[in-house]
Amino acid sequence: MRIVDGTLVPVRDRKVGASSRNYRFSANVQVIIDADTRLVVATARPAPGCTADAHVWRDSGLPQQCQGVTVLGDGAYINTGLVVPHRKRPGRALLAGEEADNAEHRRVRARVEHAIGRLKNYKILRDCRQHGDGLHHAVQALAHMHNLALAT
Repeated sequence: MRIVDGTLVPVRDRKVGASSRNYRFSANVQVIIDADTRLVVATARPAPGCTADAHVWRDSGLPQQCQGVTVLGDGAYINTGLVVPHRKRPGRALLAGEEADNAEHRRVRARVEHAIGRLKNYKILRDCRQHGDGLHHAVQALAHMHNLALAT
């Protein structure tokens, strides 16, 4: 099983990023981890920060890398073929089984949030001054360092 999530990385290069809610200019970076080992499996090329996670997922080429594997996503990945949490409908509460599914979904998805948090501990992802493909290469290098740290 794999888990995917996107995160905004503040950038200085205006060709890579776009104006977003959280930062002045940022890029959306998608990260996939293995649910059991917590290793980073793949990262996508950055997209402008104003782009929704579902659009970045579809355009990134990551779905082809996850063929035949169950992938969990958060509520932003509706209608993408990923396993997402159940949503409440107006005037109707979730069933007990749906609540239990959502609780398990949250517990498992926390792993990708922690992995992204560890990646963002590095200064280069807190304020990326790289130009062009520099952000993509930095994310891949940090993912490799994350995997090495978990392997030891």
